[in-house]
Amino acid sequence: MDRAEKRELVTGLNDAFKGAGSVVVAHYAGITVAQMNDLRTKMRQAGGTVKVAKNRLAKIALQGTESEDIIDLFKGQTLVAYSEDPVTAPKIASEFAKANEKLIILGGAMGATVLNADGVKALATMPSLDELRARIVGMISTPATRIAQVVNAPAAQLARVFGAYARKDEAA
Repeated sequence: MDRAEKRELVTGLNDAFKGAGSVVVAHYAGITVAQMNDLRTKMRQAGGTVKVAKNRLAKIALQGTESEDIIDLFKGQTLVAYSEDPVTAPKIASEFAKANEKLIILGGAMGATVLNADGVKALATMPSLDELRARIVGMISTPATRIAQVVNAPAAQLARVFGAYARKDEAA
């Protein structure tokens, strides 16, 4: 890799770190190419990205970002997983690590907050932004539905009473 390619990689990673809701750093020694491709595919489908970069270049890319304090995690064979949604990257990385013990989560960051491995796993158990939005919409729409039922209930009861009187008069 020549200097221009390194500069381009560092710039791309820096932009990615600035726009990321969360960043996960993990060791990947012993993972096969097929397993790595599987991880990348799962992460891409969920809206995240997995990158393997030289530690020195990743440290340079982290400078000037909110996640700058995780520089110490970059030792050995490391990969970086990141996503705009703060829950996506930790969730996919944790699920993959459960199925494959060779992926060892070292830690990460959510904005300026540095997370250890347990913090990343705890973040993975939280619902994603889309799930939270769906819950909020459900909570908002439920009272509206109940209000409509309460407002319509007296009219429905009146209709039943009138119907009963009409049937009674027809029978007589």
